[in-house]
Amino acid sequence: MKSRIGSCQGDPLPAHLRTIRVQFAARRFDFALRAGQNRDVPDLTVVATPFYFGTMGAEHLYLKKRAEVEGPSPADYERRDTITSLSMGVGSLLAPFLVPKMFGPLTPGKGRYGKALVATAVGAAVATTVADRLAQLDVEPGEPAAAGEPGDLGEPSQPGEPASRERRRRIASAARKIAKASSVVAVAAGGVAITTTWTSRLNMDRMWQRRKARDLGAGPLTLAAATIGWDFIYYWNHRFMHTSRYMWAIHVVHHSSERYNLSTALRQPVADALGTFAPYSLMTLVGIRPTVIAQARGINLLYQYWIHTDTIKTLGPFEEIFNTPSHHRVHHGKNRRYIDRNHGSILILWDRLFGTFARENDDEPVVYGLTTNIDTFNPARVIGHEHAAMLRDVSNARTWRDRLSFVLRGPGWAYARHRADAELAAA
Repeated sequence: MKSRIGSCQGDPLPAHLRTIRVQFAARRFDFALRAGQNRDVPDLTVVATPFYFGTMGAEHLYLKKRAEVEGPSPADYERRDTITSLSMGVGSLLAPFLVPKMFGPLTPGKGRYGKALVATAVGAAVATTVADRLAQLDVEPGEPAAAGEPGDLGEPSQPGEPASRERRRRIASAARKIAKASSVVAVAAGGVAITTTWTSRLNMDRMWQRRKARDLGAGPLTLAAATIGWDFIYYWNHRFMHTSRYMWAIHVVHHSSERYNLSTALRQPVADALGTFAPYSLMTLVGIRPTVIAQARGINLLYQYWIHTDTIKTLGPFEEIFNTPSHHRVHHGKNRRYIDRNHGSILILWDRLFGTFARENDDEPVVYGLTTNIDTFNPARVIGHEHAAMLRDVSNARTWRDRLSFVLRGPGWAYARHRADAELAAA
C-alpha cells in the first residue's frame, strides 16, 4: 500500500524525492524518539523535516521553470545527485547510533579492546620505524636513495653484483613492503585511539558533571549565549576541517556535489568519530545545560539549511553580519579565489574578524565541487574516497615526516606534493 505522502496528487516533488522523503521522515522520527528520551525540548531538526522537503519541492519547481527561460545551471536538481545527497542525510542520522557500537569497545581506558588497539598502533609504529631503517641497506655510503615515486623499490639487482649487495637489496625490498602495510596500521589504529579518547574525555554529560559554574537555566538569554557560543566553536571546527587533511576527509563529502541547491545541505558527513573537534561541551563549564546546547545545535543546523540555494542572490546590509546564500556559495566554490573562505554558520563576523572572508564576485561565477571531482554518485565512495587516498599516501611514503604530513597538513599540501612527484617522475 502506497504512502499517502508518496502518492499525493499535485505533490511538487519528483518521484525519487517523494520515496526518499518517506524513508527520511521515518529515520528522523526514530532519531527523535531515541535522542530525545532524556530531553525536555524537541529536536528542532526533526520538527523541520516537512519544511525540508516542502522547500526542496518548491525550489525544484522554480528552478525547472527558470531553466526553461535561462537555460540549465549548476543549481538544477539532478536525480542521481539528489538521491546521493538525501541518502547521506539518512546516513548522518544513523551514524550516532552505529558509531558508538563500532568504536565504543575500542576506546582506550573504557572499551574492552582499547589496550589492544593502542598496542597494535605502537607495535605497527615500531615495525615501520625498523623497516624504514632496513630499507636503507641498499643505499651505499654517499649514494642518494633510489629515485622515483614514493614506495619505489629501487633498481633490480644486476647480474654479477656482490652477494652481500644483492642480500641487502632483498632485505631492503622486503622492509619497504612491510613498511607500506605497517605504516597504514599504525596511522589507522593510532588515529582511532586518539579520536575515541578525545570524544570520550570531552563527552557533554561528563563535562557537565565536572563543571564548577552555577546552572544558568534554560531562559532566552542562556539560549542566545549558547547559540553564539556554538557558532563561534563551529567556525573554528569548520576551518580546521579545511586545513587538516584527516579532518577534510570527513568534511569533503559536503563539498563533493557539483550542484548547489537545498538538497546539498543534507549531504552531511557520517565519519565525525574520526575527527578531533573543538568540543561544544566547553560551554557546560560556564553553566550552560546540555539540553540548551542541543537547542543551539538545532538552530545552527536549521540556519545552515536555507543558505544552500541559488534562488536568493544578495540581502543587502544583512550580509555584513550574517551568513547568507551568497556568502555560502563562495564557500562551496572551487575557484582559487573562493577556496577555504566563509567558514561561518550563522554569523559571517567570524570570517571578517579572522581573515577568511570573501565576497561573491559577479565577474567570476562560482564553480561548485572539488578541485579534482570524483565523478561518482556512489555514497560509499563519496564518504570514503579521501580517507582511502590519504592511507594510500601514508603507505607510499618513506619517512614518518611525510606520512604524518599527508595526514595532518592541509589537503592542498598533499595535492601539491602529488604534482611535484609526477613532474619529477616525468623529468
